[in-house]
Amino acid sequence: MTKTALRSLPLKARTLAAAGLLCCLGPPLSAMAADTQQFPDVLAAKVRALTADRFDFDVTISSPYDSPQRYADGFRVTGADGSVYGERKLFHDHASEQPFTRDLYGVAIPSTLRSVRIQARDQRYGYGGKTLEVFLPGRDGN
Repeated sequence: MTKTALRSLPLKARTLAAAGLLCCLGPPLSAMAADTQQFPDVLAAKVRALTADRFDFDVTISSPYDSPQRYADGFRVTGADGSVYGERKLFHDHASEQPFTRDLYGVAIPSTLRSVRIQARDQRYGYGGKTLEVFLPGRDGN
């Protein structure tokens, strides 16, 4: 249908024609991304110092593919060298809560580190996706 012909239709018919066109283009991009995404992404994190060497983390994760059959099942706090300082296991999907935030409390981190990396885990594919480096408050003026 040409633009001129489309403009001559009543508003309701134009809306339906546009909707028909959109449905023929395929699934929404978010659905396609969810079908192909293998790993959850770490979107944000808040860090609080409890003591000079213990920290609390609130971590926000996005895993748009989450379902009871497959979901983001954890996250961890690591050093640049891969040493794991804390890990949180997640035991159910978060399909109706995207993105979602979970905490990890009392993580002991050596005083030599100024920052840590946070990674999320997929129950099928393991660790991967977007990671986040966060600076630790109280270390070198942070």
